[in-house]
Amino acid sequence: MTLPLEGITVVAIEQAVAAPLATRSLADLGARVIKVERIDGGDLARGYDGVVHGTGAHFVWLNRGKESLAVDLKSEQGRGIVRHLVDSADVFLQNLAPGAADRLGFGADELRSARDELIVVNMSGFGRGGPMEQRKAYDMLIQAEAGLISITGTPDAAVKTGIPTADIAAGMYASQAVLAALLRRCRTGEGATIDVAMLDATVEWMGHALYTQMHTGGQPPRMGLSHSSIAPYDAYPTTDGEVLIGVQNDRGWRALVTEVFEAPELADDPRFATNIARVRNRHECDAAVASYTVRWTAADLDGRLAAAGVPAALSSPILARLPLLGFADRDLTRSCAGPRPENGYRLGESGPGLINRSGTGKMHQHRSRLPAGGEGDGYFGSKTVPSVPRRDISSRSPTGLSAALRRQRKCSFAACREDQFGE
Repeated sequence: MTLPLEGITVVAIEQAVAAPLATRSLADLGARVIKVERIDGGDLARGYDGVVHGTGAHFVWLNRGKESLAVDLKSEQGRGIVRHLVDSADVFLQNLAPGAADRLGFGADELRSARDELIVVNMSGFGRGGPMEQRKAYDMLIQAEAGLISITGTPDAAVKTGIPTADIAAGMYASQAVLAALLRRCRTGEGATIDVAMLDATVEWMGHALYTQMHTGGQPPRMGLSHSSIAPYDAYPTTDGEVLIGVQNDRGWRALVTEVFEAPELADDPRFATNIARVRNRHECDAAVASYTVRWTAADLDGRLAAAGVPAALSSPILARLPLLGFADRDLTRSCAGPRPENGYRLGESGPGLINRSGTGKMHQHRSRLPAGGEGDGYFGSKTVPSVPRRDISSRSPTGLSAALRRQRKCSFAACREDQFGE
């Protein structure tokens, strides 16, 4: 079955988390992703640790389904071969240090002056323009600048999130923007220049906290596991541990106290009858809930909550409950070592259906996959490889994409009907 982005080529000068996550999402959907790495060790995430058979866990997570080429971008030959790759690509993405892409000849204006249909994605920490444009950025620093750390943790201690939230936000927005740009290009023939900043993406995810401060004038407090606008919403004690309960509406509160606690008098207690009242009387509400939850084991209480339709969860080590959560039943996990794409995640019942789940590669592993021909040899560090010929797009008419260009791009979006392309 054809994958949604089959026939789309992405060239990425990338490392760490945000950019590799964006291109991994595209690779999962069938795009050919050529990952350009440094010759002195490659993507730095390879060496974050060696927990996955000697390779960093971050790298394995973010780089499945890609081809790896090691390139000396400081050399004219190295830059030349990357330019040849870009000349035949649909998307070019980079997260080099601020200003480096322009200095190396990979700026969006320069690339798109030759090929307007190219989609160029620039990923950075603080975005273009402004006083922090030239500063390097890492996830923790962006979380701090965006205000995320200020509302994360307990009243006594601020913490960063346990996963690289700022990186993930930027990577998700970048892949989403590429999909939108590809769709528009199928319709109009026009490429795009996309700028995605980790700061911008993280601030967007701060939405409700920002609105709260804007309209109240007060800094949202750090709430630990609880929620500033909802109660009960926390971890509550059991005879052998704790259960997390989240009641987001008054109907849920009534189900909790009548069906689970068998205490119907609490349903209409004026202190707890509405969410606004429960938040106002949070300490009394939490104490009342805890006085009942402590009567059961965590497993028994979790079963009672599930039967009553009250949202709840057990807090466990990462892998402890995965077998119980249905991942295998839903075909969401599988081994994916080696270059062969494996079927997995379903996009819909009538789908295109499948996702590319090939494994991660060794650095510079895929140099032999470059097609022969073109304008002479290019150099990846000290190694020579055949360069990639440019595609002929000169036949594009003013009224739309030519048939030749359409074949080059191999648009696979259902929305791109034949009648949307001029001849």
